[in-house]
Amino acid sequence: MSLDLPPATVAAPVPPAGAHGDDARRVAAALGLDPGELLDLATTLNPVAPDVTPLVARAARAVRWYPDVTAATASLAVRLDVDPALLILTNGGSEAIALVAAERPVGRVDGPEFSLYERHLASTGGAPEAPRWASNPNNPTGRLAGPDERAAVWDEAHLPLATGTWSRHEAGAIHLGSLTKLLACPGLRVGWIVAPDARVASRLRERQPAWSVSSIACDVLPDLLALVDLPRWLPEIASRRDALAEVLRRHDLDPLPSDAPWLLVPRSAGLRERLAPHGILVRDCASFGLPDHTRVGLPSAAGLERLDAALATGP
Repeated sequence: MSLDLPPATVAAPVPPAGAHGDDARRVAAALGLDPGELLDLATTLNPVAPDVTPLVARAARAVRWYPDVTAATASLAVRLDVDPALLILTNGGSEAIALVAAERPVGRVDGPEFSLYERHLASTGGAPEAPRWASNPNNPTGRLAGPDERAAVWDEAHLPLATGTWSRHEAGAIHLGSLTKLLACPGLRVGWIVAPDARVASRLRERQPAWSVSSIACDVLPDLLALVDLPRWLPEIASRRDALAEVLRRHDLDPLPSDAPWLLVPRSAGLRERLAPHGILVRDCASFGLPDHTRVGLPSAAGLERLDAALATGP
């Protein structure tokens, strides 16, 4: 997790934003900072997740064996309340997206949306009959889908942090999730697919490379699930979201309403470049088709003070 201690202001060129906002290490290196000194508000990880490093360290001996997903899949299926035969454990949410897009290569993406869908789909368009791909809550707006909205593929990586529930369980749809978003450990790479039926599940497993999910991830997954405390996390996330909105408004930035662990700020072009020299990274939204918007994750109280001070320095 990023430290909340402010480094000295850095005068150095800021690298351009990456396609998916996963550029904290690159920006830190360019600014001469340790990645831990960077206040990374560009990612959409759980801001109140516990540190899972000790659990992962204890599972490190598993690298001596090839992975077996059986026990991990069974544990996750119980938590998701789904048939384990329909659950495919994946190497993060990105592999889940790639596998489903390979199985169903024609889709519809109604922007703004997460850019990985269009990257992996062979064909996208606006035809109403095309299978719709949608994130819930929407990334980048942070708003939850309405109860009457339908999609062929629901990306629910952030749904637990917005609603306290794991899935909307829409009949006939494919549902994607990410435990590494939920527990703020993206380097561990743990995602999943819930297929609508056994035939689709079987075809997805056939497409997946052997040993896709690491032995460490498989061994530690039951312990990670034991850490999940959605009833406690949701009010903390809402409180941080309100506090962040207040600070942004104080500096003439007007974030949109959000149900997610981030805020989308319109009319904020250049905010990433303005904050990076202070060791604070936010997400440029050009890859979402919103070049004048910025997505800002939820900092701790100390991180919020640091952001407030950086914004007070002016453009």
